[in-house]
Amino acid sequence: MSPVNPFDDAATARAVIDDTGRVQKWNQGARRLLGHPAAEVVGRPAAGLLAGRAAGWALADLGAGRWGGTLALRHRDGRTVSLWVLAHRRHPDHGPPAWLVAAPVDTGPPQPEDPLFRAALTQSPCAMMIYDEGLRLHGVNDAMEALMELSPARIRGLRPTDVDDEPQTAEFENHMRRVLTTGRGYDMHAHLKAAGEIRAHAWLARIAPLTDPEGRVRGVCVSAHDFTEQHLARERLLLVNEASVRIGTTLDVTRTAQELADVCVPALADFVSVDLLDARESGTEHTGPPVPPVTLRRAAHQSITPGCPEAVAGPGQTDLYPVGSPQADSLATGRAIVAAMPTGDGAERWRDWDEVRFRRLRDLGVHATLSVPLQARGTTLGVAVFTRYQRPEPFTHDDVLLAEDVTARAAVCIDNARRYSRERETTLTLQRSLLPRSLPPTAAVQAASRYLPAARSGVGGDWFDVIPLSGMRVAMVVGDVVGHGIQASATMGRLRTAVRTLADIDLAPDELLTHLDDLVLRLSDESGGDGTGEVGATCLYAVYDPVSRRCTLARAGHPPPVLVPPDGSPRHVALPSGPPLGLGGLPFESAEFELPEGTVLAFYTDGLIESRDRDVDAGHQLLCEALARPAGSLDETCDRVLHTLLPPGGAADDVALLLARTRGLPPSRVATWDVPADPALVAPIRKQVLDQLSAWALLEASFTVELVVSELVTNAIRYGAPPIRLRLIHDATTLICEVSDTNHTAPHLRRAKTWDEGGRGLLLVAQLTQRWGSRHTTEGKTIWAELGLLEEE
Repeated sequence: MSPVNPFDDAATARAVIDDTGRVQKWNQGARRLLGHPAAEVVGRPAAGLLAGRAAGWALADLGAGRWGGTLALRHRDGRTVSLWVLAHRRHPDHGPPAWLVAAPVDTGPPQPEDPLFRAALTQSPCAMMIYDEGLRLHGVNDAMEALMELSPARIRGLRPTDVDDEPQTAEFENHMRRVLTTGRGYDMHAHLKAAGEIRAHAWLARIAPLTDPEGRVRGVCVSAHDFTEQHLARERLLLVNEASVRIGTTLDVTRTAQELADVCVPALADFVSVDLLDARESGTEHTGPPVPPVTLRRAAHQSITPGCPEAVAGPGQTDLYPVGSPQADSLATGRAIVAAMPTGDGAERWRDWDEVRFRRLRDLGVHATLSVPLQARGTTLGVAVFTRYQRPEPFTHDDVLLAEDVTARAAVCIDNARRYSRERETTLTLQRSLLPRSLPPTAAVQAASRYLPAARSGVGGDWFDVIPLSGMRVAMVVGDVVGHGIQASATMGRLRTAVRTLADIDLAPDELLTHLDDLVLRLSDESGGDGTGEVGATCLYAVYDPVSRRCTLARAGHPPPVLVPPDGSPRHVALPSGPPLGLGGLPFESAEFELPEGTVLAFYTDGLIESRDRDVDAGHQLLCEALARPAGSLDETCDRVLHTLLPPGGAADDVALLLARTRGLPPSRVATWDVPADPALVAPIRKQVLDQLSAWALLEASFTVELVVSELVTNAIRYGAPPIRLRLIHDATTLICEVSDTNHTAPHLRRAKTWDEGGRGLLLVAQLTQRWGSRHTTEGKTIWAELGLLEEE
């Protein structure tokens, strides 16, 4: 069975007239009413159907939307039919716009009913209307008639879409048709203005089927309920919930202020600005109400109009708010202030205060502002101003409560962001003071480094260092303290100092990590025994000797370094993993490798290779690829590594990166002698040393070197154990004298008494050299002394 076309309904006369005044469509109801068949009317001017004085009526009289009135029409038999008709302009999906003209043909007299029942239906405070099986209006009660723009008697017998062409009307008619078909009621929500109102209300239209005694659906009943208050309450609750989700997603003050403005436009206001008291200038928090005039810095604003034409100040700019301005008064009183656009003397005061602002507000038609102070934990942070100019309603008491609730939530988030920013800045300052400002130049390696604090989780305890050792050697260390914040940075500083101290006594890498592990255990005990103050860290320590070109490394739970040979591909150094620092009682192992000159070692913390977007293996692969590409300098390589591995917004964890390119000391700069354990043979050794200095063109240092060699060799013969070996090493600025023997007892400096025959040798060495010391070796010990040289031309 083909569906019935609603236009052809014979109970209602319908005609479609185009903009030229010609009839496009003519249904059976129109034929019943005037007697003309469609073939005689379609395509001809509609004016030919008018009679009497109505003959001068034209389409121009319809206006732009809807028209209703009584017209005199020509019947086919020649008589005149006076009829009230309703016309409205339609905009179909396909085809040009046209006018739909409708009139009921035969509505029939109302059926007699019980008087009491009819009075109850008619006088019920619930607005109701009834439609028949053809969805034609059958009747309305008094409450519904008061809401309608047209008289019910005029539109009785018409469908809703005969009355107007609004999308909600077509939707309403479709829902009624569904209720007729299924017999099940439906609730429709709409936002409409009733007759004589300037403000739309939220309505609930309950569409219910009307059945006869046999249960057949004979029509529908529509009852309309104004639930504006419930709708507004739900909208307020949704706004509060949205604010709790969208405001405070980061610990950034500006971002949080912008989120407040974004949430409230257009839900609460047409324009919202957030201005903060400038703590950078005062240097203190505003615990009491600020005294006008008040200087505020614009943090964020948002508008329903692109480009925010309402804004007088841009983000980051400051403005002065005098006494009497809503912003200053709100801050001074500590409460929300609703203000209307000033007139009279008030307008003059505003013009004197800020003519540009006053003119802009007047041109936009701003009629109401709401200023709410931002307060959190007893501190005044700033003020949020809500402005309306397109929305005609003023701010209500409920609007003020809603704005205060949302603003209070935002104020706590802004305060948290400020506190975090201050703590982060303090921690960064501490971190920078504890990390090396620059890497020391050494003959062993050329080094470059980078340190980046975490973008979101706070500054951590990553550190790196390059430590010159005796014998032209160098130590390289990178570590990571578990956690973030000042505590992690302070712990990092203590560990870095400990590593430097332990490195100064020339401990092997595995021994140094063992001592560092003991220190971490003690720090955990000092922090508290309840487990909340436990300290954990990872560390990688390496020692490189440019003479032997050998590197000894050990790690404590830290990622292994990447080795880039001068003519090969990057690869990870295979090292025993070792336990993290702070576990205690577990051994550490060292590994030793020979490195060709020009080898690059990359030390880093796990923040460089770990990411939410990829696994650790992928991070290792990216690091190797970045190191494999040629670069002009280590600094360029550092920048390329960070650019390749880190996201644009920064890493989620601290990142420390240390690159070191090894250098080798030529054999021509090293001289070694085996020393017989005979004091009488010290003179020949001095002679050989002087000859070597002559060969190196260092005769200006011969006097000092001769004395130092004599003292160190003599001490080794007297107090050490053979075999004894003497070694001289020099680069452009330093000459090192080393004497080794197999006795593990280290000498110590003491002040000789007047009558002592000895004890002045090491004191003399200390006075003649830049620095001196001893280090233990697997065979015994080495006493060394460094002398400064004039730089070679």
